Amino acid sequence: MLEIDIDKLCWELRDELDGFLNSLIDQGGSDLHLTSGATPKARIHGEINSVSDRVLSRDDMVELCKVLTRTDFKRFVENKNIDFSYDPKTNKEGTKFKYASSFRVNLFFTTRGPSAVFRVIPDKMPDFVGLRLPSVLQEIADTESRGLILVTGPTGSGKTTTLASMLNYINHKFKRHIITIEDPIEFKYEPAQSIVNQRNIGQDAINFSDALRAALREDPDIILVGEMRDLETIEVAMHAAETGHLVLSTLHTINAQETINRILGMFPSEEQNRIRSSLSSVLRAVVSQRLCRTTDGKRTAAVEILRGNERIKRAILDYKENTISEILKDGTMKMQSFDQHLFVLYTEGRISEEEAYDKASNPSDLKVQIDGYKFANQDANAKVSKFRLVSNNTIEG
Repeated sequence: MLEIDIDKLCWELRDELDGFLNSLIDQGGSDLHLTSGATPKARIHGEINSVSDRVLSRDDMVELCKVLTRTDFKRFVENKNIDFSYDPKTNKEGTKFKYASSFRVNLFFTTRGPSAVFRVIPDKMPDFVGLRLPSVLQEIADTESRGLILVTGPTGSGKTTTLASMLNYINHKFKRHIITIEDPIEFKYEPAQSIVNQRNIGQDAINFSDALRAALREDPDIILVGEMRDLETIEVAMHAAETGHLVLSTLHTINAQETINRILGMFPSEEQNRIRSSLSSVLRAVVSQRLCRTTDGKRTAAVEILRGNERIKRAILDYKENTISEILKDGTMKMQSFDQHLFVLYTEGRISEEEAYDKASNPSDLKVQIDGYKFANQDANAKVSKFRLVSNNTIEG
């Protein structure tokens, strides 16, 4: 039966879910995993751990999916997966949830039955300082008023959080009209200096490309596109950037070079010259992220930053392999490669040497740099020890 009778739903399962989510946040986790026929698991500082001994049967998961989707259950069954936001604060009295956080949810079918992943959306809006992001990101938010800014990285690397910190900063400092197009909405912005209108795909808009086209008729200054998933969305986003808007979005790419390759590769060969010209003129920044395990057992982002300048523009137009990587290493305009930031995180004692190599783009080159740093420190310490010995002998004499 695909039609749901809300009066017959098992609300106790929802209360159990809220208890699992409490445990997730108690332990500083980021994701809750529920699987038919298994116990609830959580990703805590990058590792998967149990949060309960309770085994959720296939029937439990089907019923929980009905509780969470209600009138959308039919759409979930037909599409085999569904994305939405879950906010326990809106539950009726009796909820066991004790935090202010909400969650991004994906329900999907597997061979064992329905499964679910809940990603924590913090109750506090993120900021550059709290996330310990490079200060140049604030500079980018301050200075860029048009063009294309992309935040990239694998799933779970903090792309949405970084974008939210930039957008919230703009919201509080500038008088702008901001439109967000998301699937689903994660961070909810309270209008400050700016007007903020948020649209949820499925609920408020059909798809990204349609919503983006409509946004161009809604007098925006800034458009946030949750993800550039297809060629049509990429093309409309670039057009919006060309016509004087600031467009922010995400891509699942591993670094700045791969981001440019991915965008260009989406278009047929006969359009390459046009797309190279367009991308080189609108690209303002690519911020790529990789999450690293810190020495205190938490996680922090290693960040590669590319900023649009004449050299980057020429590199895109000429499309020479590895040119962009070499420009990043120069450090002009506060650009940096992953390996440069990993070296900084290591020298600050925030990540281990092994973690630095694991996340590096070129581990052998980074090892040379770290070995040099360690040798210089050993040499400096040896000189200090020798000076102290000579000083003590002089005093005694």
